[in-house]
Amino acid sequence: MKKLNVVLVRSGVEAYREIVSVALYSMISSVVLAFLVMMVPLPFVLALFPLLYMPLVYGVYYAFHRKMSGKRSRVRDIFSGAVKGFVPAVVFGFLMSLLAVIVWSTWWYYGGKDGMIYLALAVFQTYFVAMALASQFYTFQLVLQEEMGIFKAMGESVKLFFRYPGYTIGAFLQMVCVAFLLLLTVVGFFLLFNGLMAIYQHKAAHNVLRTDEPAEDEVVEGQVRA
Repeated sequence: MKKLNVVLVRSGVEAYREIVSVALYSMISSVVLAFLVMMVPLPFVLALFPLLYMPLVYGVYYAFHRKMSGKRSRVRDIFSGAVKGFVPAVVFGFLMSLLAVIVWSTWWYYGGKDGMIYLALAVFQTYFVAMALASQFYTFQLVLQEEMGIFKAMGESVKLFFRYPGYTIGAFLQMVCVAFLLLLTVVGFFLLFNGLMAIYQHKAAHNVLRTDEPAEDEVVEGQVRA
């Protein structure tokens, strides 16, 4: 199993090599998100987000999964992937919407009250939601790489989270940091995020699913000895 920094470097190299596809695929999937954010009232966004946006995100992951597997990948793979993975994407999208509602309602209820105990409760529930989201870091990749059903993939992702807690939390925090930095430019998020995460999560999940593969430094050492 490779270290997380090795996965990050390899993901960066791959993203740079495929920057045109990263930008194009991300832009296509983000058109729907931009429409939802700018044109649709918030309560409807939470309902339409899983139905319209998440299937396209899954489509981007599907297209890059094909590319990472050595197969030919085209723009139309985004849409074919969205159709094939519609149910997993919708289920996962509704989970994300539910977690977002929990965080919003927590701060709406406790944030308006005085006292440290209410603040502590709000922080604790936010932390709980963050860990629940981190535990689903591998879900899409388990559906793609292992061909699992969505609910089995969710359960297996939780198992991997507890099996490799440090690695998973570190990988999740890297994803959050990239999202935050791209959100500072807004345009960068829409143009890059989905493509970057498709590559990064593919490699991060592959690393824990194929732990029998030697780390890069072990390979180099073996080549030197040979």
